Amino acid sequence: MATLSAYSSPWPDPSPDSNLNPNSNPNPNSNFISSHEPAQLETLDSFSSASQDQQDFDSFPLSGQDRPDMFSPTNPITISNFQPSQPSPSEPTPLAPPPSLLHLSFNQDHGCFAAGIDHGFRIYNCDPFREIFRRDFDRGGGIGVVEMLFRCNILALVGGGPEPQYPLNKVMIWDDHQSRCIGELSFRSEVRSVKLRRDRIVVVLEQKIFVYNFADLKLLHQIETIANPKGLCAVSQGSGSLVLVCPGLQKGQVRVEHYASKRTKFIMAHDSRIACFALTQDGQLLATSSSKGTLIRLFNTLDGTLLQEVRRGADRAEIYSLAFSSNAQWLAVSSDKGTVHVFNLKVNSGSPRIDKSRSASDSGVATSPTSSLSFIRGVLPKYFSSEWSVAQFRLVEASPYIVAFGHQKNTVVILGMDGSFYRCEFDPVNGGEMTQLEYHNFLKPEAAF
Repeated sequence: MATLSAYSSPWPDPSPDSNLNPNSNPNPNSNFISSHEPAQLETLDSFSSASQDQQDFDSFPLSGQDRPDMFSPTNPITISNFQPSQPSPSEPTPLAPPPSLLHLSFNQDHGCFAAGIDHGFRIYNCDPFREIFRRDFDRGGGIGVVEMLFRCNILALVGGGPEPQYPLNKVMIWDDHQSRCIGELSFRSEVRSVKLRRDRIVVVLEQKIFVYNFADLKLLHQIETIANPKGLCAVSQGSGSLVLVCPGLQKGQVRVEHYASKRTKFIMAHDSRIACFALTQDGQLLATSSSKGTLIRLFNTLDGTLLQEVRRGADRAEIYSLAFSSNAQWLAVSSDKGTVHVFNLKVNSGSPRIDKSRSASDSGVATSPTSSLSFIRGVLPKYFSSEWSVAQFRLVEASPYIVAFGHQKNTVVILGMDGSFYRCEFDPVNGGEMTQLEYHNFLKPEAAF
């Protein structure tokens, strides 16, 4: 059971078809909306200076009048546009210890990522790498979940760490244009994760998922799942209807909800428990891995057909993340083995099926290597006929990493819970080891530029 409240009325309506002039607010204080001005959903450019190549941020107007007197935060909040301080030449400024990282996630198009830390949160751009803005809270202020809505100023926050800013059973809807929370969703148990679309808010608990309409926070659907401590859930981000994937009620099972056709599909993906999965933007393809972490399977979400199976390795591994490229030609995998793998997929994104016509000669890309003994696949174990990755990148095994494909062709972005940021390039024809293009530690002061 969940309760909700909105601190401002009416609630924002993020319509993707509207146009917004980000400079239309005449109020000189960009962190305040007067009660006589319509509230607006602005782009991240509004909060810090940005380069010309970042002017394509999503923006939607919000209807109604803002009422700033309706909200009074429990803890004082220090909010400011980040400006790197200039140390005095005569008095060196001591460096503060790096913050403790509690959460990492990409936004929906993988162009930005969010970091929840022990006293606030930070938002970064991937290419070019730069810190866009940060929000630091007083009196603790740990943020355990930060979910972006593309590149706009609406975020979903959940407290975390030893001194959480918000209760762990609440989802706070943060409007960075107003520098405050404009609503909350409260639950009887801790929130494991949150997923946002322009029209939906999805909240994941240990054994239940709630789907809300974004415009009015109306509860639309409840789903029961097997124990889901990681908060596994994926939603489509295409312009079409919502496709939602979550664990089923059995070990190794995934549940696919097609809201347009009101159909539910259960897929027995693995014998072991589900450890990770990813969905294409249009919701047609699903990649899954189990707690063994040796195989990744690709399914058609409409009928549950197994389309392809690739092998990460022979030893057990914990899969940290799976990610599709925008055209569903590549799949990236990160694990606790300290290696990021890129696999070539034999599917057509527009029509999820095995594309048997694709080959190295006519597509100009590397094919997934198979064992030299694959010709006797009916005799030897399945391992010897497995498809392997075409490109790899080696990392330090000590830290968990998540991966996504970059906006530049044939690039991947890798984020580590140690604060590491890698951008790498892979060779789509010859495969092999990826080339590191850049590295940063985004927790260090010099990362904010």
